[in-house]
Amino acid sequence: MKIIEKITSHYSTILFTTIILSFIVIPLAFTQKFIIDEDTQKIQIELEEPEIDFSANYKNINLLHTADKKVENVDFEEYLVHVVAAEMPVNYEMEALKAQATVARTYTLYQMQNGGKHKEADICDNSQCCQAWISKEKRFEKWEDNQQEKWDKIRKAVYSCAGDIVTYNGKPIDAFFHSNSGGTTEIPVNVWGGSNFPYLQVVETSGEDEYSQYYSEVEYTTSEIEKKMKENYKDFSIDWKSKEPIKILEYTESNRIKKIKIGNKNISGVEARKIFELKSANFTYTKKDNKIKFQVKGYGHGVGLSQTGSNTLAKQGKDYKEIIHHFYKDVEIQNIKDK
Repeated sequence: MKIIEKITSHYSTILFTTIILSFIVIPLAFTQKFIIDEDTQKIQIELEEPEIDFSANYKNINLLHTADKKVENVDFEEYLVHVVAAEMPVNYEMEALKAQATVARTYTLYQMQNGGKHKEADICDNSQCCQAWISKEKRFEKWEDNQQEKWDKIRKAVYSCAGDIVTYNGKPIDAFFHSNSGGTTEIPVNVWGGSNFPYLQVVETSGEDEYSQYYSEVEYTTSEIEKKMKENYKDFSIDWKSKEPIKILEYTESNRIKKIKIGNKNISGVEARKIFELKSANFTYTKKDNKIKFQVKGYGHGVGLSQTGSNTLAKQGKDYKEIIHHFYKDVEIQNIKDK
């Protein structure tokens, strides 16, 4: 009896183990690849990420109009026509407009698939939060002539690359863009902290100095500097008679201000840009008598695609895909409709 009990117990254990493994191994077979190592003859498991359904919610999106807090369900591509009309000058080259459309489409899909910034909508029409959007009526009001012709140009740009998105490792990228890089783009960690994205690196683009967005100046009196600093730091103090009342402490890889000392405060270049309402963190300064003048290069955070840089490349004969590959490294351009 003891022998029979042992045999029964043994087979019960095998049966139980087999059942448990079936619940583990069978599902894994659909999400993981099993490889036999030629040297050790041991089974190795290679993780495989499930493919994203790019077509999910592609046809329509919920757009939040921040002015009246209303949510509108709109066609995806038509939404992008309004975005490109708001984000990029219509007189830019067609390939630059197509690059902007592709990047805006990617940014939108990225927000949708990563939770977005709004519970009630996929995206909003505020450029300070998501990306700009303008109604056809308001856009026509701002254009002095040939309104329909200009609108048709933007629609053609959007629909000629309809469905195209930028991906990295098969997923939509966080497709940042800005107006003018000042000749060199920035990496995200120097703007928002956190960690960098491998596809967003420092990139140089010649020809951006031909645009009005490339250079700007802002001048303040020393008392205005003190007032602005005290609005942010109550304990701020500065001795203007000292050798260096303002001193740049560190630069980023793209030559933007990383850290700057103003009086008794060490702040980031990004914060200085915000406090003094500068167009970029790529700035220098001069002091003369009781005035401080900031000389600024570029317009925007500097991360990702430069709009003026895109237009420069388009003028050089680059198509929209080449433009995108210039600003985003090791990416692919895939079409949602093909998925």
